[in-house]
Amino acid sequence: MKMQFHLALPCEDIEKTKDFYVYTLGGKQGRSTDSWIDINLYGNQLTFTEAGAFHFNYKNYRLGGEVVPSFHFGVIVDVALWGKLYSKLFSMNLEVTTETTFFPDKTGEHLSFFVKDPNGYMVEFKSFKNPNEVFSDQQD
Repeated sequence: MKMQFHLALPCEDIEKTKDFYVYTLGGKQGRSTDSWIDINLYGNQLTFTEAGAFHFNYKNYRLGGEVVPSFHFGVIVDVALWGKLYSKLFSMNLEVTTETTFFPDKTGEHLSFFVKDPNGYMVEFKSFKNPNEVFSDQQD
């Protein structure tokens, strides 16, 4: 069985959240009610529950000279889909970080970008140069 993740998060508005994850990012809507929704985001289950206003302090850290939000989640996709998503989202004038290569010429080299969803969550999209290195130890 392919490994998948499930992540449950609060959201401020079900419809805006659904529009972003289904129509903007290309996810598929699953089960839902007026107060929660499941999203299939490239084979992984996100559950959003309408919770009203909530707040996070986005603290950052440095990775390879880049500033990365410490509170984020993401999806690993192949390079073709990664490029398609990056081009689409960047052209929509969303809050998208520029593409970055982490660990160039090292174990775990991957392309990455972040986009902010309507709830303030940072969603990362990664594409590994060698998919077999997703869980490899970093070696210098």
